[in-house]
Amino acid sequence: MQAVKFVNELVTPSKVVCVGRNYAAHIAELNNETPTSMVLFIKPNSALSDTLHATHGAEQLHYETELCFLVKDKQLAGVGLGLDLTKRRLQSTLKGKGLPWERAKAFNGAALFSDFVPCNDTKHYQFSLLIDGEPTQYGDTQLMLHNAEKILSEISEFLDLEDGDIIMTGTPEGVGEVESGSTFQVVLMDEQSEVLSHQWLAV
Repeated sequence: MQAVKFVNELVTPSKVVCVGRNYAAHIAELNNETPTSMVLFIKPNSALSDTLHATHGAEQLHYETELCFLVKDKQLAGVGLGLDLTKRRLQSTLKGKGLPWERAKAFNGAALFSDFVPCNDTKHYQFSLLIDGEPTQYGDTQLMLHNAEKILSEISEFLDLEDGDIIMTGTPEGVGEVESGSTFQVVLMDEQSEVLSHQWLAV
């Protein structure tokens, strides 16, 4: 089982619950319809990895940077950043046929995470992705269609969240292909203060 670090402790998520289409600009860049209800899907523990791969099998992977929360005692306890990796071509094919997304979203190595730190009281954050030093994605909780507490509430209506489970809250615009050799740096901000940063080298 794969683990993540929360403060100085290793915790093992049983699952990662992901929110799709939670930023209007990202919905527009992929020419998707704005959903009438929250889009949720799950990545298993086996999807977690510390290695950022540019491909899986024969397919190029796309990155999506996301604000993430770690659950403890049924509450949002920790905050961090993650990369939701996607087989975009396969996902488009599956969506076009009305089929589930697991083959495009839940494969081995499809989720990478920074360390997690305790949440602030407001759950208001900003985050960014830099690829080889170039700003590529920027997110702000105020731009989310569904805020963190609403996401937690809706998930909890039908699914038990165990200690260590992770919620990925969706990606802002600016997604694209992972290129081997590129350095991905994510930075989490609380207003003007840097909360954490993390780097991966794509292979």
